[in-house]
Amino acid sequence: MAQVSGSADVPDMGRRQFMNLLTFGAITGTALGGLYPVVRYFIPPSSGRAGGGLNAKDALGNDIVVSEFLANHNAGDRTLTQGFKGDPTYVVVTEDQAIASYGINAVCTHLGCVVPWNAGQNKYICPCHGSQYDATGKVVRGPAPLSLALVHAESVDDKLVFTTWTEKDFRTDKDPWWT
Repeated sequence: MAQVSGSADVPDMGRRQFMNLLTFGAITGTALGGLYPVVRYFIPPSSGRAGGGLNAKDALGNDIVVSEFLANHNAGDRTLTQGFKGDPTYVVVTEDQAIASYGINAVCTHLGCVVPWNAGQNKYICPCHGSQYDATGKVVRGPAPLSLALVHAESVDDKLVFTTWTEKDFRTDKDPWWT
């Protein structure tokens, strides 16, 4: 008796593979479609610029407009803003009523506390364990092992933009530890 290559009851392998692929595609597409809004909820939209810049944000999450910021702040002021990775970053107003070319990350290098500016002592003093940093964020008293991180701050189209600091740290003349 001759062997029959196929049966009417059993679909050939091509049809079976097609149905498996179609089922897998439908399930995967549905799952990804359901996950997309969840992912967008937990990852905020980027307001970055080409070249790695990031618009600095105020306490309400609005972009900082340089002209308005300078009109409302005095020389020597240090104001917390939202910088890279959402870290609090100080914007410094210089004596000539301009924004300093650098911003200072306010996260203590010892335990990660936010370091407030103490205008009376002209330095940043960590409330957790007493680390102290000078007006530029250089560590002057431990237990913090390192100075506060820096970012470049510049005005682009009247918006304050932070960019990554990659060159030598002007306070220590060493390569930055935070890159």
